[in-house]
Amino acid sequence: MVLVFGGTTEGRKAVEVLEEAGTPYYYSTRSDGQQVELVHGIHLTGDMDVPKMVACCREHGIRLIVDAAHPFAEELHRNLLFVARHIGAAIIRYDRIYPPRDETLVWCRDYQEAMQKLEAEGIDRLLALTGVNNIGTLRPYWERHECWFRILNRRLSLLLAQKAGFPEDHLVYYEKRQEGEHSSEMEDETQTLIAQLQPQAILTKESGLSGGFCEKVEAAKRAGIKVFVIERPLYPPHTPNPQHVPIEYVNGPHGLRRAVEHLLPPFYPLHSGLTTGTCATAAAVAAARRLLCGETPSEVPVILPNGETIRVPVGYAVGYAFCIKEAGDDPDVTNGLEIRASVKQADAFEILGGEGVGRFTLPGFDFPPGEPAINKAPREMIRQNLEQLSTLNSPLGAKRRSTLGELVNLSTCQLVNFQLSTTISVPEGREIARRTFNPRLGIEGGISIIGVSGIVKPFSEEAFIDSIHKCMEVARASGSDRVVIHSGAKSAGFLQRHYPDLPQQAFVEYGNYIGETLKMAADLGIPRVTLGIMLGKAVKLAAGQLDTHSRRTTMDKDFIRQMLVESGCDVDIKDITLARELWAMLPPGKVNAFAATVIRHCSIHCRPLLPNGLLTILLIDDEGHVWPASAT
Repeated sequence: MVLVFGGTTEGRKAVEVLEEAGTPYYYSTRSDGQQVELVHGIHLTGDMDVPKMVACCREHGIRLIVDAAHPFAEELHRNLLFVARHIGAAIIRYDRIYPPRDETLVWCRDYQEAMQKLEAEGIDRLLALTGVNNIGTLRPYWERHECWFRILNRRLSLLLAQKAGFPEDHLVYYEKRQEGEHSSEMEDETQTLIAQLQPQAILTKESGLSGGFCEKVEAAKRAGIKVFVIERPLYPPHTPNPQHVPIEYVNGPHGLRRAVEHLLPPFYPLHSGLTTGTCATAAAVAAARRLLCGETPSEVPVILPNGETIRVPVGYAVGYAFCIKEAGDDPDVTNGLEIRASVKQADAFEILGGEGVGRFTLPGFDFPPGEPAINKAPREMIRQNLEQLSTLNSPLGAKRRSTLGELVNLSTCQLVNFQLSTTISVPEGREIARRTFNPRLGIEGGISIIGVSGIVKPFSEEAFIDSIHKCMEVARASGSDRVVIHSGAKSAGFLQRHYPDLPQQAFVEYGNYIGETLKMAADLGIPRVTLGIMLGKAVKLAAGQLDTHSRRTTMDKDFIRQMLVESGCDVDIKDITLARELWAMLPPGKVNAFAATVIRHCSIHCRPLLPNGLLTILLIDDEGHVWPASAT
């Protein structure tokens, strides 16, 4: 059994990840203030000391603890390490993502050093953004200088400030937001507050991306005032014998799932895997580490497209490093392939395709014919991860902690510049490619290096449809009278901009199961459904394919020609390989007509599935433009 200590953004994300398993777990918070939707989870509330934690874990058979608490909750971190050691459990520390440290800011080890530096800098007017719990700690400063504290607009926060003896007329309030929610508004509000109060500096904590750290710093920089920052505590905190507790560090949802799969395998019925893009990136990082630092670690950190970091096993041979493709429980013909990378210093950064990596022979992909079939997302992953190596060569000391606490010896690294030539190769790729769709798509000579998220979710039709149903139930329970169904992360982002006032639970991924999802909406009595769809799936749906998976359906060019004729478009599509190529081929004056035709045909097949509800269909292009733009 799994027990999560949350109450943070990371706690909410942990819930989303664990819900995917369909397995019971426990979620503990100090109060019931955080609103989370639990289907399989059991919410425990109330403050627990160590004896209560131990008793709780024993009562519920806890074998794995997820520490998703605030990075500054040092006492709780120490207590959880003690509890885990006492009951023989493992810990996953779900930390935040932190931006690189900006050396133009004033960094402070603790509040005592912060007060010393504030005094030394002559700061007499301070806006403190460190939270209500630190008002008492900063008393020696605010008793002698003018100081404002921004605190949560909650009665409990006001009572704590009053208990600390802080003057109420120097309190300012804010409403808590989730990570990424109106981040520009958060920055604007902070900047407005600075303009009103005219402080000489702000004091904040190194709270990471989910703590609004970047927005606070940017607002202060725009106002031209200094920023003092309390450094986040190291993890694990000092405690006797913490090495006896198995600990895995993660800073995102994919890493959390993989850590749970490793430490408690039965929790997920199906296990996740890695994309070829992630494997290629890991091999490239390993090869670069050996070239530049003389290091050959057995696993390397890889930054995924969502910004989180996972650790990936790697190996080494003469002239290259490699990563074994891991598909998890997804039926993937590339499972077990050795993906290699060789690197050398060059005049310019480049990514090349070697043996077993296919080449594009037709237009319509991210890169022109002749280029290696390494898609845009993997190329960016490789570039970002190799660039990250160069940032480790900093003047902060001979050694520093890098991603996920790894200790890197910088004295051995020869990072003069970031100009590396990387060649990706897959020795068995040419043979394996014959068993994929590559020949049909005009990709010759090997496999493609692909992957948008970097992680492969295991494919199980029954499990996926069941998860859709659970999400639809949660959406209905959220109280929203509209549910927005979408195909994945990209379309979800565009649709959330279109419906900014809907709760997160109102957005449900259908993957490819459009028909099944609409039937669920009808069965659940959902009154209004918006179907967001991009052109690749839309042309299949318009032709009557309610399941748009490429394993079952392909693009029907004859039907697309029919829709073009209906739209008054004279376009030759005999050479297209992907439906999205149509956007660039349509005459500017005919785009709206074609979009309307596609939506009309989709409606013919979808509306009967929602007989008592109102269905809105939105067609979305790759840039996020939506048709019809005026839809509600």
